Amino acid sequence: MKLMERVKAALTVKRYSLRTEKTYCYWIRFFIRFHRMRHPATMAGNEVRQFLEYLAIERRVAAATQNQALNAIVFLYRHVLDQPLGEIGNFSRAKRPQRLPVVLSHQEVMGVLSICPAPCF
Repeated sequence: MKLMERVKAALTVKRYSLRTEKTYCYWIRFFIRFHRMRHPATMAGNEVRQFLEYLAIERRVAAATQNQALNAIVFLYRHVLDQPLGEIGNFSRAKRPQRLPVVLSHQEVMGVLSICPAPCF
């Protein structure tokens, strides 16, 4: 059985959704192509780190996207290849966007309070 067939079979056995199956297969193929078609069984944590750094630095993917790629690769090594991934080490993480709190102006607060019943404040 080919590698990607084994990946799909493992995802099906573990009852992952079809969307997750497609996503994981995409990232596993991308990982293999990134390393010039080397079989993942011949690679380890160092190659995974290089790939994740490429995604964060060169491709500038979102943090969630980088995590998704990492999860797909971890699944591959843990459930398909049945071999330890090894130490990935520290790698450049994609930056999460800074979320600013929503602040209402004085006028907006007064507008909200004006429509509340009397014991509101």
